[in-house]
Amino acid sequence: MIKIPTKVLIVDDEKDFVEMFSLRLQETGERVFTAYNGKECLDILEGEDIDVVVLDIKMPGMDGIEVLREIKKRHPIVEVILLTGHGAIETAVTGMKLGAFDYLLKPADAREMAKKLEGARKRKDEQEDRIRKAEARTLLRRGGNI
Repeated sequence: MIKIPTKVLIVDDEKDFVEMFSLRLQETGERVFTAYNGKECLDILEGEDIDVVVLDIKMPGMDGIEVLREIKKRHPIVEVILLTGHGAIETAVTGMKLGAFDYLLKPADAREMAKKLEGARKRKDEQEDRIRKAEARTLLRRGGNI
């Protein structure tokens, strides 16, 4: 079976983490984009059809929760996986209430991340499929075929 790469945007202010994590994901066949702050993330989302954003919660300036709110407002079907340290799990839960798919504790385990990415991509694909079906029904109704 052919694996379609997931377009993943990694957003974290720790440059070394972003570089190592993106290399790991590229090795598994994913298409990876990187950003080092919230504004950069939102700019990339305007120009690329990203499937999943892996978003650090604690960043200077615009924090991960603020970025999540903007992502969900502007790109509601883009899935977000939050990255958090041990002390910020409550914030990650808040993020999930705001629409994040899930969260991971740093340092992120590669196998766990792969499972979460797969689940997030599947959920995005299902949402897109439901949207396409709803649009098709609307077109049929307008055309008088239903």
